[in-house]
Amino acid sequence: MDEKKHKREDKFKTHRLLQIDKKIRMGDFPSVESLVAEYGVSRRTILRDVEFLRDRYNAPVEYDKIKKGYFYSDPTFLIQNVLLTEGDLFTVSTVLPLLEQYKNTPLEGSFRNIMSKIVDFLPEQVSVDTSFLNKDILFISDPLPKIKEKVFNAIFRAVKIRTVLSFGYKSAGSPDFKQKIFDPYHVICQKGNWYVIGFDHNSSDIRIYALSRIKDIAETGAHFEIPADFSLSKHIDPSFGIWNNPEPPEEYELLFAPSLANYITEREWHKAQQVRTNEDGSVTLIFKTNQKQQARSWVMGFGTAVRVVRPEWLREAIAEEAARVLEMYGK
Repeated sequence: MDEKKHKREDKFKTHRLLQIDKKIRMGDFPSVESLVAEYGVSRRTILRDVEFLRDRYNAPVEYDKIKKGYFYSDPTFLIQNVLLTEGDLFTVSTVLPLLEQYKNTPLEGSFRNIMSKIVDFLPEQVSVDTSFLNKDILFISDPLPKIKEKVFNAIFRAVKIRTVLSFGYKSAGSPDFKQKIFDPYHVICQKGNWYVIGFDHNSSDIRIYALSRIKDIAETGAHFEIPADFSLSKHIDPSFGIWNNPEPPEEYELLFAPSLANYITEREWHKAQQVRTNEDGSVTLIFKTNQKQQARSWVMGFGTAVRVVRPEWLREAIAEEAARVLEMYGK
């Protein structure tokens, strides 16, 4: 059975169960025959529906031999108007572990509150016969820095109302915080790491700052407008990274060894990429980006399994880095 047909039958079943429950609650004493005629399904399907109500929702369904129909022995019983399929429950079971990626932000608490509200609308007892429970699924996320709730909320508020911020900032290579006056334009999340891009008054230029390295944040009371000629795509590449590089994109051509052929061809590394499998099994990957730092780190992560065809500066940079590594570890 294809996926679309399966989803359609799930919807029909959900609607039918709700209608059967309603008829029983209203005291109509629906019979198997009347339900078969009304819904155009088999007798076996209706009997399965009744068993589903008993087994999954503990519905007190009984059969009246005199009236030849079903009734609830507990007239106060009610199925809330939310019935989940096995696929729905699988989805819910996999969402919760994903929240681990947001442990460094106030979003984690918000997401858990939303999930709790959803659960409140579900029947008291919901079960599913499947081995795909969240205890069987492991999500491994990158180690993420902690972001202070005050910083997180202040950044989002400032972006929304266009207010100038003051804060201390410590760059990755500095032990000290430097005071910044900043117009926050956009918030960017890359693989669980949160950044803000905007105009830095100290340097009179566009800068990107990591939220985890901000402290003592406050609104200055002044407001700003994003310049009409500002374009986010001129500073970052959503397909590759968020380093602030206002230079135009340049073309990269990389040659990957046959051992990485499947790994490279089965993924979309860049939305505008070109991928070609060569006769010897190697793979050529071509794309354009302005993310020099990201590209360099990413390429070097493949070691000797990739050779840079162009740009020339990247070839030279990797050769210099390899020489330094050899000097550090060589005899």
